[in-house]
Amino acid sequence: MRGPGKLLGGILLGMGIAYLLDPDRGARRRALVRDKATSAGRRLADDFDAGTRDLRNRAKGRAAEIKARFQGESVDDDTLRERVRSAIGRVVSHAGRIDVDVVGGRVTLRGSVPAGEVEQLIATVGGIRGVSEVSDQTRAESTTNGIPSLQGEGARQG
Repeated sequence: MRGPGKLLGGILLGMGIAYLLDPDRGARRRALVRDKATSAGRRLADDFDAGTRDLRNRAKGRAAEIKARFQGESVDDDTLRERVRSAIGRVVSHAGRIDVDVVGGRVTLRGSVPAGEVEQLIATVGGIRGVSEVSDQTRAESTTNGIPSLQGEGARQG
């Protein structure tokens, strides 16, 4: 700092000291500063704990995913069907129109699907852990006109 900066800094420091050491209200002001600093410290510690907990849980989840990929996990057909149904609901606007059959890890999809969603549907189902093969027997509909079940907004979340 140079001339005016030092002067301004000195003035501000003096004002701060006078503010906190004021004989009438200084004790209350010091208590407020102390309470705010304590509160901020606790919030910071809570946020740090939450962040480390989140990071630890994400790492455990990733480790479990990697472990499952390298192990020859055998999934029963009902569990795999539910995994597929769940994944379909996230990528297709009218998931209720798709029938899913699973036999020994082989997934067969049937039903009407808007044409723009077929590619994502097949890619998603093929990437599900436990799926060995995907048989696409869906009808890609270029228009939803005349198909009441594909009319209106779908329930896709994403």
